[in-house]
Amino acid sequence: MNTMSASPAKANATEPATRKILVWDAPVRVFHWLMVLSFAGAYLTCEGEAWKLVHITLGYTMAGLVGFRIVWGLMGTRYARFSTFVRGPKAVSRYVGTLLRGQPEHHLGHNPAGAVAIVLLLVLTLVVVATGWASYNELAGGWPGEVHEAASGFMLGVIGVHVAGVVVASWLHKENLVGAMIHGRKPGLPQETVRSAWRTVSVLMLAAVLSFWWMQWQNAPSAGGLADRSVASAKAGGPDRDED
Repeated sequence: MNTMSASPAKANATEPATRKILVWDAPVRVFHWLMVLSFAGAYLTCEGEAWKLVHITLGYTMAGLVGFRIVWGLMGTRYARFSTFVRGPKAVSRYVGTLLRGQPEHHLGHNPAGAVAIVLLLVLTLVVVATGWASYNELAGGWPGEVHEAASGFMLGVIGVHVAGVVVASWLHKENLVGAMIHGRKPGLPQETVRSAWRTVSVLMLAAVLSFWWMQWQNAPSAGGLADRSVASAKAGGPDRDED
């Protein structure tokens, strides 16, 4: 009895040929890693007057980066645009369900759950920066400082969930999503590739951030000026402060 079956060569010929294509343009990747660096630095410098300027500088950097990402999400490349990856509750719940079953839907760009984390992080960044600015300038009493702390903690939690999701998705899809955010490439069809990496935009963004950091460093008050502000803030806190 003869059994007819397609040969591997013929089977492969009928399947679309995939290869490494460009998915994440340079501005998206530079934005991502600058945000990682800025949030980590701001979180580590949130205590102590000596690091106050670094903390404030990194906070303002994050706000500027979010502003850029909003613009790029409206007019950037295919997978950078919000219209490509932001989905409704049904799409998110469906994706999470497939993830829990160990057979997640594959998305070349951001998946629906990742999109929720991205939008949350963008909004939380603006809340954290705005309340931090209000607290630093002693506006509206003490509640901005409380909201600033709470929003920062919540943002850290969202980042933790996002990182865990990246690890799980990388394992289930058998692809390195962290590496993709470094070199920008993922397996896909040739017609799905991003045509330009827009490296010039990423260079300008990096130059703007570094220039801002340099300007902040050049205009930094002396150690004595910081100490005077610290003493003034302590006096404003009332008689319960410790004195030597």
